Formats: sequence, C-alpha cells, structure tokens
Amino acid sequence: MILAVVVLSPDALLISLFSSNGWVLIFWRGLLTGLTLTAALLIRYGFSYYRVMGQIGAAGMLAGVFFAASTISFVTSVRLTAAANTLVIIAAMPLFAAVLSRVFLRDSIPTRTWLAVIAGLIGIGLVFKGSFSAGNPLGDLLALVTALLMAANFVIIRKYRHVNMIPAVILSGAITTVITAYLCHPLDVSAKDTLLLAVMGTIVLPIPLTLMTVGPKLIPAAEVSLIMLLETFLGPFWVWLAMGERPSEETFLGGGILVATLLAHTLAGRNDIDIRKLLNSNL
Repeated sequence: MILAVVVLSPDALLISLFSSNGWVLIFWRGLLTGLTLTAALLIRYGFSYYRVMGQIGAAGMLAGVFFAASTISFVTSVRLTAAANTLVIIAAMPLFAAVLSRVFLRDSIPTRTWLAVIAGLIGIGLVFKGSFSAGNPLGDLLALVTALLMAANFVIIRKYRHVNMIPAVILSGAITTVITAYLCHPLDVSAKDTLLLAVMGTIVLPIPLTLMTVGPKLIPAAEVSLIMLLETFLGPFWVWLAMGERPSEETFLGGGILVATLLAHTLAGRNDIDIRKLLNSNL
C-alpha cells in the first residue's frame, strides 16, 4: 500500500498540468488504464482471462462502479479546487473506512489504529489550516465524496478478499470511458497532454490500482486508508517542486507528523504481518 501511494502521489500534479477538457482527461485515464490492466491479465492468465473477469460477481461490479465514480469525483475536484484542498479532504477516508468496516465487516479495529488515525488527522488538520484557501465548495464536496467511495471500496475488497478485483478496475475504466465519450471530443488533446495521459494511463494509475486490490486483503480497510493519508503530504510536495506552489509551514509540519505516525503504526503492527500469507496470495 505504501508503494501504491508513492506511485500514485504525482496524480494530482499531472491532473493540474493537463490543459485540455476535463472530460477528455477522464476518458483517456479510464481507457488507457483499462487497456494496460487488460494486457497484464492476458499475459498472466492467457485463455483463462474471461473466466477471471467473470468471477468478480456482484461485489466486483459494485467495486467497479465505485472506482469509476471516485475517479470522476477526484479528477473533477482537483480541476475545481486547489490540489491540496482535495488531498486534505480525502484524508477523512480512514474515519469512513473504520466506521464502514466496523459496521459491515465487524472488524476489530486495534487501539493503535484508532490512535494513529487521530494523530494522522491532527497532522492533516495542520495541513488543512495552511492550505485551505480559495477553495471551490463543489470541488471540496466532491473530494469528500471521493473519500467515502474509496473507503467503501477498500471495505468491499476486504470482505471479498478471495476474489481477484483487478477486473473491477478494468470495469471502472470501461464505465468512465463510455460515460465521457458522449461528453467530449477525445482526440482534442495537445502533444503535452498526450504525454501526461501516457504516464497516467500506463504507470501512475494501473500500478497503484492493482496494488490497492491486494493490500486490503492483507490488512484491515482502516489501516489501508491510514496509509493512503501519505498522499496528502506527497501530492502537494510534487506540485511544489513542479509548479512552484510552496506548501505552508503547517503543511510541512503536518506532513512530518503524518509520516512519523505511519512509521510508528507500521512498526507497532509488524508482528501482525503473515509473510506466508503474503507469499501464497494469488497476486
């Protein structure tokens, strides 16, 4: 999950740099991600590809819908408000995940996780204090919707951990492609935007989304969401490096607290990791 977040972290920057229509961006993100993962599954499973696709069932279809909806809400949020605003608000995800997993999965949430969520939210609060300015109410609301959808997806993946959910990501790409095909002119992109789309569609999205279908099978949804908080620190950092939008001192301090919290939580739970389960899992 940490690797997933690190690879995914430049996503907000790439979206901010994209100059063409937002629906065009969502169209190509969905199409390229779907094609990349389809190729990967064909290489992995060969003629069993269709069997794997058909095994996701109703839960996988629901996950695909949630993935698609979260993609649309996330991209639209970043386009409407500051990237830091979006990433800060998405930090509410651990709370949603903890509550949903407790209600639907009856997961026992360790005290260390609740403490880490609280400490992480303190750090996020500092980031929020330093970065929440000139925000768009609709963009901020969509960021909150994104947090809820992602948390729900982690809970679904956790509950149906025996199911390969990578096809659900492919389904989400198909959904967003079909929806946005009627809302834009897909070929209306510049050379620079084409390069951005290639990076997003072949690296920044497929790799993390694949890892995110595996991580929740091995650790509780609340812990997955806690690790996802790392993007709240890394995302604005890349924007600062590339676009010169220097985060505030509160962002640096909050990010430091966040990283320290994640490290402490990981070390505290190191005995919970079942290496044999990790090695034997069908990735």
